Amino acid sequence: MAQYACFDIGGTAIKYGLADELGNFTHTGHIATEVREKGVAQINPKIVQQIKAYQRSHIVVGVAIASAGVVNAQTGEIIYGGINFPGYAGTKIKAQVEAVTGLPCTVENDVNAAGLGEYWRGAGQGAQSLFCLMVGTGIGGCFILKGELVRGVSYSAGEIGYLQTDGTGSFEEIASVTALIKRVARAKQLKSSELNGEKVFALAKAGDKEAVQAIEAVIKIWATGIANICYVVNPERVVIGGGIMAQEAYLRPRLKAALQQSMLPLVYTKTTFSFASLANNVGLTGALYYFLQWQKAKDML
Repeated sequence: MAQYACFDIGGTAIKYGLADELGNFTHTGHIATEVREKGVAQINPKIVQQIKAYQRSHIVVGVAIASAGVVNAQTGEIIYGGINFPGYAGTKIKAQVEAVTGLPCTVENDVNAAGLGEYWRGAGQGAQSLFCLMVGTGIGGCFILKGELVRGVSYSAGEIGYLQTDGTGSFEEIASVTALIKRVARAKQLKSSELNGEKVFALAKAGDKEAVQAIEAVIKIWATGIANICYVVNPERVVIGGGIMAQEAYLRPRLKAALQQSMLPLVYTKTTFSFASLANNVGLTGALYYFLQWQKAKDML
């Protein structure tokens, strides 16, 4: 059976997996990205090594990659890496992988891939217009219209982390998980390194005043950002994902109330809000979906 090698390059880890054309994974794993320790030049060799390992025991017919940074999906090149990937801009992932493995390869931005994954196999199924919001160390987003990504002239459509909200910083500077942890750490006179998202929510569930207030403040900012997105593109559905959304039971009623307060009833009642459902495989799944769509378009030429 034909299989596809899929990768999701993040700041901490490179996730990988082997899947069929329906998005069913028969194997998944991960390795450390090690950008700070070893630089970006060692990322592609790690990917190639895993592809070759798969080729020894499976019929691999393509490589689908999702990556952090702004990606030119047509050329498979990184055009902006950001502060977490110094020196990444200009990396020609597609060309390098194809040259070494002989396999066709596609590269897509990681948040775009997450949105495509949710559209194909997750909480975005059936939506004609979908905005996917991913909240983690930073905040990213993408807009999908009738199954196609809206990319923008510089391939940066949906980069909502840079949105300005209350004048004190960008959306992700004041409402990411990193920002939430900093809020609680300041309030409790702790170092940020002593906390993480899971600990913050554990504190809140136990009734800790500072944690509860910090989460409420961040939820209000999320609601403002989501409302602004809905006023601009008016999507049928908004899917909210990222590691913090494992706290769905705690967040859902609070975010729903904040959205109702932040949005005009006409817009709120016509928009469906869902939490992402594909968890850790979302980027891998979306990377594969993009590869299959690219392959289909190529075969039609």
